[in-house]
Amino acid sequence: MVKTYILLFLCFSCFVSCSENNSKVEEESVSKRDLKEILKSGKLIVLAENSTTSFFIYRGKKLGFEYEILKEFASHLGIELEVKILRDFEEIKKINDNEGVDLVAGNLVVNRLDKDFLDYSIPFLRTEQILVQRKPENWENTPTHDWNHLLIHEPVELVNKKIYVRMNSVYHKRLIHLQDEIGDSIFIQAEPTDIGVEELIEKVSEGKIDYTIAPKNVVLSNEKFYDNIEGNVALSIRQNIAFGTRKNTRLLKAKLDQWLAEYVKKPEFRYLKHKYYEIDKMIEQNNSSYLSLSGGSISPFDDIFKKEAKKVAWDWTLLAAIAYQESKFNPYVTGFGGAYGMMQFMPEVGPKFGVYPNSSPEVQIAGGMKKIMKDFEMWPDVKDKNQRIKFALASYNAGFSHIKDAQNLAKKYGLNPYQWDEHVEMMVKNLSERKYYLDEVVQYGAMKGPHTQKYVRSVFSRYQSYQSVYGK
Repeated sequence: MVKTYILLFLCFSCFVSCSENNSKVEEESVSKRDLKEILKSGKLIVLAENSTTSFFIYRGKKLGFEYEILKEFASHLGIELEVKILRDFEEIKKINDNEGVDLVAGNLVVNRLDKDFLDYSIPFLRTEQILVQRKPENWENTPTHDWNHLLIHEPVELVNKKIYVRMNSVYHKRLIHLQDEIGDSIFIQAEPTDIGVEELIEKVSEGKIDYTIAPKNVVLSNEKFYDNIEGNVALSIRQNIAFGTRKNTRLLKAKLDQWLAEYVKKPEFRYLKHKYYEIDKMIEQNNSSYLSLSGGSISPFDDIFKKEAKKVAWDWTLLAAIAYQESKFNPYVTGFGGAYGMMQFMPEVGPKFGVYPNSSPEVQIAGGMKKIMKDFEMWPDVKDKNQRIKFALASYNAGFSHIKDAQNLAKKYGLNPYQWDEHVEMMVKNLSERKYYLDEVVQYGAMKGPHTQKYVRSVFSRYQSYQSVYGK
């Protein structure tokens, strides 16, 4: 009988203990910061990759396909959206320990293996992994059929090719499986976990590496900046892209899923897809008689350029060179990030200079003159006029804040912060690399540095050419 009582006591003790443990597990599985706490705090915090598909600053405006979606979601909740930059993709694996982050936006491919530490929202996009390669030198002046055979067209042609991808990423895993599928070796160069897909795309464009893999939507959003990349070879089926959440924020995930299911059906979402991934091609459809210096005039709008430049004693050929670079004198084109018109004003910037999407060429050019003059006036400490013009051109292209970051980096690395050529322009170029855009003196994150460097060189070179032929 005594033994029976002892046994019952032990069972009861075990039951109580197990119940307490289960209760603790249950408590631990509920986040201290779920939807209720988020609403109370007044802000939704997202950990985002610094990239065109997730979050970046362009011409002074916060942009990013995923950023704009989550901004709408935060607005729907009646709270603000706060962005923290994802410095290393390994941070995602520790997301459950980070109560200071509610969502992850990093063009995340829904991956079965990652579900151990991450929950996913319902997908809002589907895209395949594609090979990114570089067109040959002088491709733009050569018929396509003369160089197209030099590119890879089938996955099997990757045998013995060296491909750079981020370590442990879905692209890395895809290459490992692809080797088995084609029955031969691919040389996989695994890059550190803090490198982004767009950084590798840039390296392909610059000739530092020959191949990488990226989601098709990322390649589409980067074609504006790197016109020599080619991305037509699919290496996977279409895969789901979603936002990530901690595994214990059930109410937030349920609310986000419910909202996303409705949002992806709306015209606003279709517009976002067009804005980031289907940039108008009108910019290439212009009267070719104005694309060289052989004609009798620079553009159909020369008289307007001269009129507006004369008001402020400015050289009209510089204004014309900017318009050529921005739109090839097309008053109706829509460009990256929703930029519009001949002078490519961002939607939030244009109205400040009296320019709207339906404004006449006269109004567009007048606004462009005011804008470049304002950018010029932002650099009073740059005494050399030509150097100051280049600072202004860089600001027009990328926004003052990014160029100020580059100037701060130039100071830190012992370069001349008031000299564009081979000094500040080098730091502008470097701002596409994490080592530099995560530096403590940088406030506005990554930028397409090589694109801005090329922009300044192209506009200034064309300006000098215009000057030599048409005078001031």
